[in-house]
Amino acid sequence: MIRLFDIVFSLLGLVCGFPVLLLLTVIGFFDTGSPIFRQMRVGRYQKPFTLVKFRTMKVDTASVASHLASASSITPFGHFLRRTKLDELPQLWNVLKGEMSLVGPRPGLFNQQELTIERVKRGVYDARPGITGLAQVSEIDMSTPELLAETDQQMIGNMTISDYFRYILMTVMGKGAGDRVKR
Repeated sequence: MIRLFDIVFSLLGLVCGFPVLLLLTVIGFFDTGSPIFRQMRVGRYQKPFTLVKFRTMKVDTASVASHLASASSITPFGHFLRRTKLDELPQLWNVLKGEMSLVGPRPGLFNQQELTIERVKRGVYDARPGITGLAQVSEIDMSTPELLAETDQQMIGNMTISDYFRYILMTVMGKGAGDRVKR
């Protein structure tokens, strides 16, 4: 049932949001010259997939988890995108393709070994990664791998349709800080 919701809502989001996506892409082009950010992430069953987002950091920024990146790498437009969570919109394409869900554990990087080990122990990779989830609305990010994996496991084990919509609504309403970047 959740996969059906993912397909319907991601398709609606991409179609109805197309003018916004186009506008953000054009503005992003002037901001960094490369508005779309692609990064290999750990997906369901630990299979790699290419996550797409709007670029919020300078093009030459190292490919590390956000909490390890420097705040000086974030562009002025990137601050706006992160604050409004609009940088996440292109991930609707990942959801439509079945690589992600709207709600699930945030996909980590392959170089985040501690997080990967904790998630393997807890069966987190049996679920599709998501754009948002319990950890995100609880302001738990990838800087605390054990807590993040425990929260992901809890969400996966107890997920209801009501939770699915609640996490989406909480995210849209601005709950959660997203991935923190060191100051």
